[in-house]
Amino acid sequence: METINNLSVNNLPAAIQTIYSRRSVRRYKQKEVAREVIEQIIDAGRMAPTAMMEQPWKFYILTNPELIDEFSKAIIKTLAKEMVMAGASGIGKLALGAVYNLFHNNVFNGPDIFYGAPVVIFLTAPKDEPWACYDISMCAQNMMLTATALGLDSCPLGVGKYVEHTSIYYKLKIPYPEQVFLALIIGYGDEHPKARARRKDNEIFIDHVP
Repeated sequence: METINNLSVNNLPAAIQTIYSRRSVRRYKQKEVAREVIEQIIDAGRMAPTAMMEQPWKFYILTNPELIDEFSKAIIKTLAKEMVMAGASGIGKLALGAVYNLFHNNVFNGPDIFYGAPVVIFLTAPKDEPWACYDISMCAQNMMLTATALGLDSCPLGVGKYVEHTSIYYKLKIPYPEQVFLALIIGYGDEHPKARARRKDNEIFIDHVP
């Protein structure tokens, strides 16, 4: 029986169990995800709340392993350039990121920003949409929880937005003025991370009466 923050997860309603069961997974089996499953996950994303019912999101999906690897290498190259240009602090972050990436990847195959996941989804919205970042975040959460409910795993990648600065960005066929806000990787996990303790000292009841 799993316990998180002294709470027995198995005794919770199914929907809440899914929330508590979701993990950011960074190792994946080389197992294909059926297209209908991908579409089911995206459909759940479409059900997220959205400001003024704008539904600004679009989903650009990669499932070809060679293309995923090409984009991974391109993003890593772009990140390296930008961090070096940032000076000492950037080089420090680059070194830390390299160690982190090697920890989660097969050293012999080299670093992979997508951690070997068989599905990569870039979430976009118009650059001039003021609430897009919030809409995209809620959409992505719906997608990750649905993946968990369907027996898959996922991980949100903020660095996915750097795909816009790569030399192969055009291959995604994302038209202007759309902007990449986030990348999601989805697949069948090859690790089972434990839940980390959550802080409990960050709630403030403004009108609470003892």
